[in-house]
Amino acid sequence: MNAHLKLVILDRDGTINRASEEFVKSPEEWHPLPGALEAISRLNHAGFHVVLATNQSGLGRGLFDMAALNAVHAHMLKALATLGGRIDAIFYCPHAAEEGCSCRKPAPGLLQQIEERYGLSLIGVPYVGDSLRDMLAAQAAGCAPHLVLSGRHAMVDPVSLPPEFPVNTRVHADLMAFADHLLAAAESTEIPSRSPNP
Repeated sequence: MNAHLKLVILDRDGTINRASEEFVKSPEEWHPLPGALEAISRLNHAGFHVVLATNQSGLGRGLFDMAALNAVHAHMLKALATLGGRIDAIFYCPHAAEEGCSCRKPAPGLLQQIEERYGLSLIGVPYVGDSLRDMLAAQAAGCAPHLVLSGRHAMVDPVSLPPEFPVNTRVHADLMAFADHLLAAAESTEIPSRSPNP
């Protein structure tokens, strides 16, 4: 991977699928949000690589095990593949909040793992999530924070965010609205290039 990689980092629960206070513990409990998988597919087709960064404290709390988490993700990836989309990698924090790890958002550890894996700076890379802790993790890692109102902060006023949010947070109704925004911005800044070699 190189510095020219077009990367988008996404949260999972509340961004791609419905969040649950009881946690998503099985494929049967995983329900995609309207348009979310289609949005990822659109990003892929526009040349963006999509990576997940998700807190999964249910592991640390013993609510589900790795086999269950892998089954949920296999189900998600299969549903996405039917729409021609893909997620390149899934980075997750398995720790409960009281464990004091460096990877549980709002700490930037997961994003730093992505930076290390891909060998590129995350400065300005879009990070899309549905919560304050997502936005704080994005800010700490130098990402561009994008809040979607499809999860935990659905009732936030998009025009006047609470002061604890990073000042450069952009707000979108959902993941499809973010994709519309990003693809329009990419289109307006692209420099025409020669046709690729056959």
